[in-house]
Amino acid sequence: MTRSNFKASGSRDSKIIGVFAVSALLLSGLAAPTASWAKNADEVTDKTAPSYDMKAQALLDLERVQKKFVALANAVPADKLTWRPAADARSFAEVFLHVAGERYGIMGMMGAEKPADFNGKTFEKSTTDRTQIVAQLNKSWEFTQKAINSMSNADFAKLLPKLGPQANAGDVVYILVSDAHEHLGQAVAYARENGVVPPWTVEAQKAAAEKNPAKK
Repeated sequence: MTRSNFKASGSRDSKIIGVFAVSALLLSGLAAPTASWAKNADEVTDKTAPSYDMKAQALLDLERVQKKFVALANAVPADKLTWRPAADARSFAEVFLHVAGERYGIMGMMGAEKPADFNGKTFEKSTTDRTQIVAQLNKSWEFTQKAINSMSNADFAKLLPKLGPQANAGDVVYILVSDAHEHLGQAVAYARENGVVPPWTVEAQKAAAEKNPAKK
């Protein structure tokens, strides 16, 4: 995860545990409802289907972000893949590989088995070749997709005590989604700094111009 000004992240695990700790504190404040509220709650039985399917929505979000990462990796000029905003910040290539690597690391926290050849200590600096970067993004997405698809609804509620008293597998998936969006924003900022317009923005601008030719 990134610090401000695109600086490299600290310990991923400690940050994740911190998120769970804050969540636990918030939940503890909601755990003792008033007698009036509790009475009303007991009198109401909501039999409607849930309006939010975390598994389906997480997969949809992650797939959309994955497509944008791949599109952006293909749009950045090859000689800019080693560009970094500061000496102590990740380069373009390292950001893309960081995203791929965190998929293994975060999903591994709930038991998903990482590839045997994955080395988290060296992965981010393993290549600056566009083809290999895109291949790693696709490989890690397939891993993530398979892991989440294998989960049942009950699995999402499975407690993970090592991450916090109220932490569960669904929380881990949520962290992966939010982390992906964070790094997509980082990559877009890198691109804009180098004069690269994200491909999906180019498409949206083209569609808007075709719809309203008078505004060209």
